[in-house]
Parts: sequence; C-alpha cells; structure tokens
Amino acid sequence: MTIAYHTLGCKVNQYDTEAMRELLESAGYETVPFSAPADVYLINTCTVTGTGDRKSLQLARRVRREHPGCLLVLCGCLAQKEGEALLARAEADLVLGTARRGEIADLLTRVQKEKTPLCAVGPLTAGIPFEPLSISRVSEHTRATVKIQEGCGNHCTYCIIPSVRGPVRSRSLPDLRREVERLRDAGFSEIVLTGIHLASYGRDLPDGQLTLIDALRTVHEVDGVQRIRLGSLEPVVSTEAFCAALSAMPKVCPQFHLALQSGSDTVLARMGRRYRVRDYLEAADRLRAVFPRAAFTTDILTGFPGETEQEFLETAAMIRRMGYARIHVFPFSPREGTPAARMAGQLTAAEKERRARTLIRLGEDVSRAWLETWVNRTALLLPEEKIQGCWEGYTPEYIRVTLPPDAECRSGKALEVKLTALTDRGMSAIPV
Repeated sequence: MTIAYHTLGCKVNQYDTEAMRELLESAGYETVPFSAPADVYLINTCTVTGTGDRKSLQLARRVRREHPGCLLVLCGCLAQKEGEALLARAEADLVLGTARRGEIADLLTRVQKEKTPLCAVGPLTAGIPFEPLSISRVSEHTRATVKIQEGCGNHCTYCIIPSVRGPVRSRSLPDLRREVERLRDAGFSEIVLTGIHLASYGRDLPDGQLTLIDALRTVHEVDGVQRIRLGSLEPVVSTEAFCAALSAMPKVCPQFHLALQSGSDTVLARMGRRYRVRDYLEAADRLRAVFPRAAFTTDILTGFPGETEQEFLETAAMIRRMGYARIHVFPFSPREGTPAARMAGQLTAAEKERRARTLIRLGEDVSRAWLETWVNRTALLLPEEKIQGCWEGYTPEYIRVTLPPDAECRSGKALEVKLTALTDRGMSAIPV
C-alpha cells in the first residue's frame, strides 16, 4: 500500500512523523509525496494555536474531499485533544494522539481488517514511559533531529501542551547513544536535540540525578559527530554550572533558542512564566560569557489578555536590547481549558494582528543588524547541498551561507569561510 505524510507544527512532530514512516516502511508501506494519490494519508496535527487547529482540520477535510476512498490517519496534538470527535469531524479512519505511535502499523492493519474507524487515543497519565521511537535517516543532508524528551509540567496559563503531551518523560542515555551512532553511521554529522521541554530532561528517570548536560555529554562522546544543537530552552536552564559544562564541549553550537514570550514582567507573571526580564537577561549574559558571538533566537507571544500598549512597548524594547538573530512572533490564541482563555481584557483579533505585524517587522530589522555584524568575519561552514550550482550550508550560529559556484567543497566536510555580504537567503561567503 502507498502512504503519504504531512506534518504540522514543531520539530518534535517532525521527528515523530519520521519515526512512524520508518515503522510503516518496515511493514511494507511505500511512501509517496503528499500531492500524489495514495492509499493512506497520515497527518500529524498541531493545536498550539487556533491556526494549528484550523490548518490541521482544513488539510484533513481536503484529503477526504479529494481522495474519498483513502484511509485517513490523524495523529499528534489536535488528535490527542479531540480524540474520537475527529472520527466524525474529519471523517478520519484512525485517530492516534501523542502516544502509541510505535503501534501505528498494527493499528492500521486492524482498521483495514475490521473496516471500522478507530480512535486509539488514551489518557496521558503520570508514570507512562518515554515512547521508544527511533529514526535512522532524515530529509536533511547533514543534520538530524533527535527527540530526547516528551511532555511538560509547567502549565503556563496560555498553554495547552501539558494536556496534549502529558507528563515529562525522558529518553535513556544508552538509547540516545545508540540512535546517534546509527545516524552517524548513516552520514549525519550534526545532531539537533529536541523535546517538548528540554530543561526538564532527566527529572523522571530512575536515579533523578540526570540533566540535559548528561544528554549533551552522551552525544558529544560519539566520534564522527561534528556539531550539536539544542532546541528551545527555558532561560532558567542557563545557570553558571550549565554554561561551564557547555564550555567544555566544543561540539555544541553557539546558537540558543531562549523562549521569551514577553518582555514585560507583568505579562510574564500573568502568563505563569518562571522568570522575569532580569532573569532572562542574566541567563543570556552567562551564555555570552562563554560564547561571545552567540546567536539568540526566541518566541514572542503578543496580544496576551490585558496587554497594555506600555507592556507591548516593553517587549519591543527587549527585542532591540537582545539583538536577536531571529524571532518568531505569534498573536495570542485562546486555548479552551487554559486559564488565559478566561482572563479579562481579551484583545481584538485586529489589535493582536497589528501588534504581531509590528514585532515581525522589528524582528526583521534586528535580525538584519545582527547579520551585518558578521560581514568580513570568518566562520566554520558545514556545506549541505548544491542549490542552483552553489554550495549552501550553515555556520555554528545557524547563519545560512552561499558559496560562489567555483568553490570546492563537499557535503558534511567543514571549511573556514569569510562572510562577505547579506543576501535574501542569509549571507554570501568565500573559502578562506
């Protein structure tokens, strides 16, 4: 049978889709593009925002409309939240949430045999283990994402993720090492560690003493891995001890996605975040002390209930002060069941969009200013692929670089380059 995949949302979802794809290919399914006719369509859904809900449902309904005879599988966060309701709302044949993904082949076989739609979504209770999914290949040429953690226990007032991803579960270090070695053997030289809440890694494991640093050391010890990147981090993870440990691991890339959400202390308090602006700035300073030219990226949630114009301007000032390499801006979207959805002072959709557009433009200006500081500097480039005759790749700071057509290099073999100018895609460079 043929099967096509589409993933919405985060890198964790992307990892989960790839793991299911490998399981289904082992069971005899043939992967085809999502735009092609297929016997089965699998959509890994998102529910972080209302936009995620809408896109997930629109795509499911389009598949059902254009391919009425197919089997439709919905999994991921929206599937976990909606459960059995999606059998009717989206005419799905199999609804699978954020657990039991390792059973995907058996569940599909059951649906085909019984010719009856099936909801395999169950409660995410305390004590459930980390699901042992794995991958051995990805679509990237040199970079592979590895999921090391699932779930979150922070319960920020706006966030639905704890209810659809469940409690914190962490991957064991031996299992992590085996997967990284498999990916190394498959030719990947850069590993990106991801999870729902990376800072929580290890707190659920039997001895209770392991942390994210232990996971980093495990990957760092694998010969053949040239670079290690971290996914989204809470600023509270950036302690003196954490930064000192990073300084002893030269493979760690100086690119840090420190989640901000708001640059206003009063908004952060209403959000239920565990830090204030001063804590965030100190966390960034500790990382800069070890990595003076580190790239910082972040997420901004604007238009939170009760956000005044002054609080909005405080966020804009924080963006300028940090000098981010890149920001992702989202207008607040009330999630049913979260405290923020019931808060007074809900802003209009038009005002939230105005603020989001303003911050997006500011982010573009700040990003450009940061890139301009790299002109005529050298960096270590890891080439990935040729695009229109020119090699492209990324620096440790995740600057996308394009080399001239006559540059000699090969995928996965690092070389020193001089960054020469900004481009629409990042920066141009010449080999040193």
